[in-house]
Amino acid sequence: MRLADEYLAAIVVRLRTSGSVFAEEEATLLGAEASDADQLENWVHQRCAGTPLEYLVGWAEFAGLRAHVEPGVFVPRHRTEFLVREAIGRAPADARALDLCCGSGALGAALLAALPQATIVAADIDPAAVRSARLTLPNGSRVYEGDLFGAIPAELHGSFDVILANTPYVPTDAIALMPPEAREHEARWALDGGGDGLELQRRVAAEASTWLAPGGWVYLEASDDQAPVSAEFFTTAGLEARVDYSEEFESTVVSARLPLA
Repeated sequence: MRLADEYLAAIVVRLRTSGSVFAEEEATLLGAEASDADQLENWVHQRCAGTPLEYLVGWAEFAGLRAHVEPGVFVPRHRTEFLVREAIGRAPADARALDLCCGSGALGAALLAALPQATIVAADIDPAAVRSARLTLPNGSRVYEGDLFGAIPAELHGSFDVILANTPYVPTDAIALMPPEAREHEARWALDGGGDGLELQRRVAAEASTWLAPGGWVYLEASDDQAPVSAEFFTTAGLEARVDYSEEFESTVVSARLPLA
């Protein structure tokens, strides 16, 4: 809906007073996405109360694409675009890729946008995430519900050129220190990585080699402190691991390759 300048300015003031850093952009987006004045007012009220913007409009922007997000589904972060870029740079044009802990399906969709001949398989333990990913990913992409590799059909063993495993990596005790938008609205299992934050990454490292094709890569995000430890999990499992950091995205990615022989 089109907003009068005075109405838009009033919404900006309300959002900024509630703590929004990007009040102008949020007001414009809410106005553009709302179907009528009543919905807009409801959305502004919820946003001022702390509801993530993405849950109100039903999507999040990631790598220039729209990823569907139901309430509670992990909202993809800009920093994770570095992980996808790393994967795109090494993947064959016709890659078979697994988006593990897929959340909204944003990572798989971004990879597919860059490599349209690729095929995507995705999985998440959260039914809401599975529903969101099925809307985000193109028809023909398979999205399964289940715990890590346990969700993937056995016949796909040894077939993936790329595994994108954006596992939660926040240590349990650090959840309370996260911004309210995350800790109060996103599902706990989408954030909590266990005592040291690396519980799921240990599990991925232990099984990744049985799902990768020879020469295939697995990619994870971690903190600077966690990354060397995570890389060692993969080295111990027989993969060739490395750690890369992007100043542009302020992101650290652990990647590991299954040797060709």
